[in-house]
Amino acid sequence: MAENTSEIRYLTPTTVEVKKKKYCRFKKSGIKYIDYKDPVFLLKFVNEQGKLLPRRLTGTSLKYQRKVAQAVKRARHIAIMPYVADLMK
Repeated sequence: MAENTSEIRYLTPTTVEVKKKKYCRFKKSGIKYIDYKDPVFLLKFVNEQGKLLPRRLTGTSLKYQRKVAQAVKRARHIAIMPYVADLMK
């Protein structure tokens, strides 16, 4: 009986979640300038309601997140992208 008490058994094996490391796609591919005239590319950084996605979700570095935000704002200003939408994607 003493041997079985020190051994812990689970019905299902314990799962260890391994999170995939986020990376900045701009640093990886060497992009220096984010074009505000390309709404298809900028839609990757905007959710269905038209809000910018945060860095923790996209993995973008701070430097390029600021550039993405500026490009989205410029595209909205010249009416390439909508400010608010019910379902953009």
